[in-house]
Amino acid sequence: YSTGVLRIFDLIYYDPGYILRFPTLEETFKIPKFEEHKKLAKVFYEAEKWGETINIEDVGALNKIIDNGDIVNLIRVAEAQQEKKIAYIADKISENKSVNLVLVAGPSSSGKTTFSKRLGIQLSVNGLIPIPISLDDYFVNREDTPMDEFGAYDFESIHALDLELFNNHLQILLSGGEVEVPTYNFKTGKREWNGHKMKLPHKGVLIVEGIHGLNEMLTSSIIKDRKFKIYISPLTQLNLDDHNRIATTDVRMIRRIVRDFLSRGYGVEDTLKMWPSIRRGEEKNIFVFQEDADVMFNSALIYELAILKKYALTELRKVHPDSIVYDEARRLISFLNFFKEVDKELVPSNSLMREFIGGSCFYQY
Repeated sequence: YSTGVLRIFDLIYYDPGYILRFPTLEETFKIPKFEEHKKLAKVFYEAEKWGETINIEDVGALNKIIDNGDIVNLIRVAEAQQEKKIAYIADKISENKSVNLVLVAGPSSSGKTTFSKRLGIQLSVNGLIPIPISLDDYFVNREDTPMDEFGAYDFESIHALDLELFNNHLQILLSGGEVEVPTYNFKTGKREWNGHKMKLPHKGVLIVEGIHGLNEMLTSSIIKDRKFKIYISPLTQLNLDDHNRIATTDVRMIRRIVRDFLSRGYGVEDTLKMWPSIRRGEEKNIFVFQEDADVMFNSALIYELAILKKYALTELRKVHPDSIVYDEARRLISFLNFFKEVDKELVPSNSLMREFIGGSCFYQY
């Protein structure tokens, strides 16, 4: 291929490099308006520098580590680097005495649940008491769920949550009061009240994890000084080679394929067919708020695709040539074939990777 086929593009300087801009799939003849993402750019830059520090910038370098038998040490280093960052975030929260509401948000397959558990441990080290509260329990009854443009229930809309009840409970809890938390029955699509009481103890910190955590509408009744917002996403620093980067979307898609099959029994075709809808929801509900985060956490693990490869390939090879997602499956197969395989038994039980391959010490499947 020649670069001459790229007719519509823009190249702009962006310290410490440049940004190549081109049309989107939605508008193929128009370059979208440039929106600066300083915090996100900083995380990418830090990830790239860390890759240079440990001398692993592309798949070839990773495969060499695997061939040399040094992968165990690399896994330990990668996990330690993430734990160090989680401890740093916990310290930032602990230093701010007015904060008692922590909000964790990020796109699908970012590792939000495991991150929240590990953050809670680090907050406990600092003498705080983490209290998780599930947004799932604040869904409105199914018949009250808003519809999307295709006439289907839009469970990812912020209006699928009972914002009034959630904010009322937050106010009571943060004022030292007690509330009865509902339980959402996903089978009936109804909210149930089972006498589950909650109260925030002295030095307690509420941890809310969900896609809307950065949206001020979710916690509009709570002043900003009491909130600490965290954006989490796997922003991989690894490249295929000197000319081809690895898309963060591909990493999340492969994580999702493996988790959907191993934990939920979903076939790969279902996951691939749902992915465009998931991405549209992320663009609308998550990415527009990412720069509002107080801190960003990169959940990418430099070794993860070598672990995920075995499970993802097994599923992707099942896609029939007649399927509408066959081309996408073949693309991912070709991509994964660049990686050497690594045994999942080498992954620690508290790793974010365990959220996708199973065997987590925080929950079982």
